[in-house]
Amino acid sequence: MLLQRFLIRLLTMLVTLFGVAVVVFVVIRVAPGDPIAMMLPPGATDADIARLRALYGLDKTILQQFFIWLSGVVRGDFGTSISLRQDVLGLVFNRLPATLELAIVALIMAVAIGGTTAILGARERGTAVEAGIDIASGTALSIPDFLWGLVLILLFGVLIPVFDISGRVSPQLDLPFVTQFYLFESLLRLRFDLTWDLLKHMLMPAVALALPLAAIIAQLLKQSLKEVLDLDYVVLARVKGFSETQVILREALKNAALPTLTLVGVQFTFLIGGTVIVERLFSYEGLGNMAIDAVINRDLPLIQGIVLVFALLFVLINLIVDMMYALLNPRLRHG
Repeated sequence: MLLQRFLIRLLTMLVTLFGVAVVVFVVIRVAPGDPIAMMLPPGATDADIARLRALYGLDKTILQQFFIWLSGVVRGDFGTSISLRQDVLGLVFNRLPATLELAIVALIMAVAIGGTTAILGARERGTAVEAGIDIASGTALSIPDFLWGLVLILLFGVLIPVFDISGRVSPQLDLPFVTQFYLFESLLRLRFDLTWDLLKHMLMPAVALALPLAAIIAQLLKQSLKEVLDLDYVVLARVKGFSETQVILREALKNAALPTLTLVGVQFTFLIGGTVIVERLFSYEGLGNMAIDAVINRDLPLIQGIVLVFALLFVLINLIVDMMYALLNPRLRHG
């Protein structure tokens, strides 16, 4: 059952990636603007333009360009960036770790804030505390992540300047890293001075991304907990003398968390997508920031590569979440 489910999702993933490749390839080519014209000085001749168009394969039909690019992608060659004159895959993998670290830190924050809030709301259900939590969750959810970013920059970067609001790491620091996963590598190397500096730069964009997701987690998990807390086995735990907090943590949480797990997986993909604007706000050197630069410069190969990598991340995360849900849900595991 699980193997069949995995194969179906894998086939769906491949079809989805092909559809994304077709859509992004066609859309960015029919959009106005000529990347070659942006590369050349004002006095360039038609011959110069024609030579560069031939160099990047833009003199061919869209269908020919697509299959040339797709055959390269299958071989691991995403082409050469028009604006940066570097290999697209290398550029993407150079920036991707920064975005993944930011998204993972934001996810951990969202789960911690949302989970704690949900447990408190379930324990204090029917009281003013729960009403206050609902109001706070609604407020956090109604404000988009980029607006949270602007508020945080104003509060803790301008009015009370306690955090860094630009970049990924302080430029004066000596970085001994061999990978682009700076935060994880600094922990492994026990370079906690670098870890602290990285977290200071990462904290505000991570909070901006985490707050809307934390509100969603809090609302769904609290509702699930309230439903589970009325079941017979939970009532029996109360009769045995467990406190309400013990009942929630030891008995109710493990069953109530299953629907939330699926939601967190799906929302994590949206969180990664949200890094595009948030990274730009904080000048964070991630893949989202590079995506905006690529769009501004009409860098077609780089845009295609970034979108395809984002799409691959999305489908992989959804596949992992689906498999985890099937493993944790006994009805699907033994079905």
